[in-house]
Amino acid sequence: MFASYHPILALLRGTAFLLAATGLHGLLMPLRGQAEGFSTFALGFMGTAWAGGFVTGCIFAPRIVRNVGHVRAFGAFAAAGAIIALLTGLIIGETVWIVLRAFTGFTMAGAFMVIESWLNEKSTNENRGTVFGLYMMVTYASIMVGQMIVAAGDIHTQSLFMVAGVFFCLALIPTAVSTEASPQPLSDVKLDLKGLFANSPVSVVGCLLIGVANGAWGTLGAVYGARIGISTATIALMMSLVVVAGAALQLPMGRISDKTDRRFVMIGAALASSLAALAIFVFTPHSGAFVIAMTAAYGAFAYTLYSLAVAHANDHAKPEEFVKVSGGLLLLYGFGTMIGPVLGSALMTVMKPESLFLSTALPHVLLAVYAAMRIRQRAPVPPEDREAFATLPAERALTPAATHMDPRSPADEPSEQRDDEIADIVAKEEG
Repeated sequence: MFASYHPILALLRGTAFLLAATGLHGLLMPLRGQAEGFSTFALGFMGTAWAGGFVTGCIFAPRIVRNVGHVRAFGAFAAAGAIIALLTGLIIGETVWIVLRAFTGFTMAGAFMVIESWLNEKSTNENRGTVFGLYMMVTYASIMVGQMIVAAGDIHTQSLFMVAGVFFCLALIPTAVSTEASPQPLSDVKLDLKGLFANSPVSVVGCLLIGVANGAWGTLGAVYGARIGISTATIALMMSLVVVAGAALQLPMGRISDKTDRRFVMIGAALASSLAALAIFVFTPHSGAFVIAMTAAYGAFAYTLYSLAVAHANDHAKPEEFVKVSGGLLLLYGFGTMIGPVLGSALMTVMKPESLFLSTALPHVLLAVYAAMRIRQRAPVPPEDREAFATLPAERALTPAATHMDPRSPADEPSEQRDDEIADIVAKEEG
């Protein structure tokens, strides 16, 4: 039994190092940029650049993987991540960091697509749910570990950038020494916006707006903490506990949505996160413990919305359309995360640091209003016809390759339909 999980565990070890490096580097850069006197707009635009690079990587990375293979491609992506982490420690400058963040987003999209497609092929119909659950656990835990490492170091030196580079390199080892066969070639990612909207308007609008809110917080949350004067350790704990709170509440909210109209649950979560955000804006807490408690309350509701939106879309989609729908929603979420940091930085520039939460409250209120309008226009899917809820990490969007691994996807898709897709891809490449 355990022997069948051996190749999966090796891949998960590489994933853990990669996500720890991403969490560490992603938190370190805004903190160091803030300490260096970077403008709020520049700090926000770094998040936009990363999101833009990630979306671009989801679209173009499959071609790189098909040309050179999974192992070589993953090695190149992880090595590029290490080089970029070291360069950001050597060259301190707004423009340079913005460009490097775009490259980081691209390389991380490619690396995650390789790992997620590999995990999918190493899992079976019987253990896909377990593998997906393990992947989610590794995702949450590794990001938190990477963020908490910031609290143990000095953001004013190059040491933490070097640690991030080491983690990127460590991610190479499990796949480099693996004797397992490489997965089948990756399929190209397509965005059928018209088809997605026809399937579920609430999910389309919701994923875009959720991306705006999460992109603003994920990029500028650390800047907000630094601006109000809390310590680096408290900032790291704050960012980590927001992730924990969101992960903890996903399953209860999902189970509630399995029994009622998911749009009601989305409205409740959106309004609750908006109220928490507006409370922070109004009361402007500066006590570390109070800030952590209020931001955790915000994250508990805000980080459930993406999973609810995807589950709602799957309720209306045919089983064979699940991968296409989920992949398209991921790209829309990515586009939203490109908008959020710009909006948040603009508000923080002209107002107080707490105005960051206005940039998260606004899209959540809009989502609640739109979902309420749609309830009047479309009947809910009967509970017996709904897809089972599955947790998804909202602080780091999965790549479209992960949708094949989700236990809700049809079991026969990777074999017959995917074989046809791969045959078409190979024929085009040879032609």
